Amino acid sequence: MLRKLRLSLFLSFLSVLYGLCLPAMANTTKTEAKAELEPIANQLPNGAIPLASIALLLPARSSSLGRAADALRAGFLAAYERDHSGLAITVIEAADTAQDMLSAYHTASQKFDILVGPLSRTGITAIAQSGNIYKPTIALTLPELPADKNATLSRQLLPIGLSIETEARQVARWIADQRGQGKVLVVAAGASWQHRIAGAFMQEAANAGLDTELVASDLKSDTLDKLKQRVETEKPRALFLALDADQATQVRSALGLFSDATPTYGISQLNPIARTDNQAIPDEDRKTELNGIQLVDIPWLLQPNLPAVMAYPHQVADAGHQRNADLERLYALGIDAFNVAREVALQHTAFQINGVTGKLRIDFGPNRSTFERIEPTAIYRDGVVVPLEAR
Repeated sequence: MLRKLRLSLFLSFLSVLYGLCLPAMANTTKTEAKAELEPIANQLPNGAIPLASIALLLPARSSSLGRAADALRAGFLAAYERDHSGLAITVIEAADTAQDMLSAYHTASQKFDILVGPLSRTGITAIAQSGNIYKPTIALTLPELPADKNATLSRQLLPIGLSIETEARQVARWIADQRGQGKVLVVAAGASWQHRIAGAFMQEAANAGLDTELVASDLKSDTLDKLKQRVETEKPRALFLALDADQATQVRSALGLFSDATPTYGISQLNPIARTDNQAIPDEDRKTELNGIQLVDIPWLLQPNLPAVMAYPHQVADAGHQRNADLERLYALGIDAFNVAREVALQHTAFQINGVTGKLRIDFGPNRSTFERIEPTAIYRDGVVVPLEAR
């Protein structure tokens, strides 16, 4: 049962990446078959005019994305509670179909100064393709458009979503800087998301001067034996695992001694542990087979003592349940989304934020829209992911 729950949450998180709570502080107005508006008390003096009005568009009633939306909403409002700055916030709950989200977006754009959302990739793709983006819009995921269309995205659109493809590109540059030129074997199983990050990694690695080769694996014993033989004879500069933590454990176990001798890298999906404070990790949850693997992940999960992380409350896990790493990542994205929206409301066009999802660099002006996130590097030690500089 627990494994099924984790799988369901993982698939919901991936739907946010690819296609993809605090209590309400004001009454909710419900309307049938329409977006649901939930004004959040902004605690301004009576008669005061807010600095800016912000709408947060989420598919909170979605069966597939509801929990993800709740986590992101909670993070957004946690950041709002810390620094109101005269902002008026309204949460708009719409269905997660492309047409419903597009309709909710167009209605909101007539009433609010800044829009944050949507959360699903299908939703933001529909909005981007409509061409009707007239207000600053901070998208919580990336639109799925042909490469030539991405170059012509509206300058009013700033996608800041967590992207495992972006993580893969960061790791490719990291390997090139750390290991120099050489061959990297890229191991992926059958999932489409794994081949997408493998492709992103290989493209960036080629740009950095690395040779790569994709090793598609069904993770059966004979296939893993062949991989072991290749690692033994070819001695690649590194391995990149486009896998989840359980699959990576299978690969490391099959490689035996060669797993320690071959530098191995991955992305945040190798870290399923929601270590959001300094609590001890039980031995049964530690993944000692992954010791030595290097990866990137967000500060919210890696650096609980970082001032930027300590500034915000953590979600309270349900009794008898552990925190879920993917939901924690979305909660953290909500925090950073509010802080980006706040900077935009202050009419800052070029700024940096030491966020809880990484170091953010934003250039969002009338004629430009660029966003960069750099996540901290980490390594598995004693079965737990820790910041790489930690000893």
